[in-house]
Amino acid sequence: MELKLFADLAEAAGRKRFELDPEPDATVGEALDSVLEDSPALADRVYENGEFREDINVLRNGTNVFTAGDGLDTPVEPGDELAMFPPVSGG
Repeated sequence: MELKLFADLAEAAGRKRFELDPEPDATVGEALDSVLEDSPALADRVYENGEFREDINVLRNGTNVFTAGDGLDTPVEPGDELAMFPPVSGG
């Protein structure tokens, strides 16, 4: 499984991609935690007061897990691609 980070999230982590090996029955949250444990700057960026920030977008295979899934409880599989984006604005 691959995790891709974009914009300032990649800067906070010090890299843009992570290869993950999820456990059977793993969730998006567990997959992200495996990266966040080793990247306190990224954890500080995506968590606020112990809660995952609502303005961070997480996609599993191109689908937002918060609008079309079970949020951080969305199941993941070894071949999945996760992507995390900070808020995006523009015109």
